[in-house]
Amino acid sequence: MTSTASKPALQWPAGYRINPRVEGPSADIVEAFRSIPVAAIGDSMSRNIGTVGLRQYHGRLDTVMCGPALTVRVRPGDNLMIHKALMMVRPGDVLVIDGGGDVSQALVGGLIRTTCVAKKLGGLVVDGAVRDLCEWAEEGMPIFARGHTHRGPSKDGPGEINIPVACAGLVVLPGDLIVGDADGVIAIPSVEAADILKRCKAHLEKEAKIRADNATGISDPERFDAVLRAKGLPV
Repeated sequence: MTSTASKPALQWPAGYRINPRVEGPSADIVEAFRSIPVAAIGDSMSRNIGTVGLRQYHGRLDTVMCGPALTVRVRPGDNLMIHKALMMVRPGDVLVIDGGGDVSQALVGGLIRTTCVAKKLGGLVVDGAVRDLCEWAEEGMPIFARGHTHRGPSKDGPGEINIPVACAGLVVLPGDLIVGDADGVIAIPSVEAADILKRCKAHLEKEAKIRADNATGISDPERFDAVLRAKGLPV
């Protein structure tokens, strides 16, 4: 007689967890965001969302990183779960690593970069340190990180994959759309991506009109005078 009892839930050791990969937005949504500047996305999402304190370590300023997040949280200075996450990624994914902001030991270096290129990763966001800067400066793999050091990581754990993480002041859920450019990195909730894309396009149209007015030297004075009058200034 076959038992109908359900299988017990998987019990992970304390500090370890590996959740399945989460699908992000559709491919057409991802592609559309490649042409939207991060600053415009931020303006369309209340202007208080995005990473703080990261810099790009890839060479070209005009490189755009755009893809669904696969998240990792590691013990500062340890990259065991980063290696495991690289076994789970699909082409175009962006690896978002919460390393606690520690820069005393690098979490990723040139050897991991080689794997990322082979896996056709969309890029990396690291709240921690990197090393082998000359390799990262080559074209082909966007990376944003907190800092750099020659000191390498341990590979002991613990760590977690595909959980909500905090990365340089940015909350990221697995599957969120990550966009990064010379101005910074932002996360777009997957379920809101289509709506935010519409808002971004409307915002860019508004900016285009303001830019055209500014270029003529006759921008609309009411844009700021109305705000000043509302504060009681006699303008």
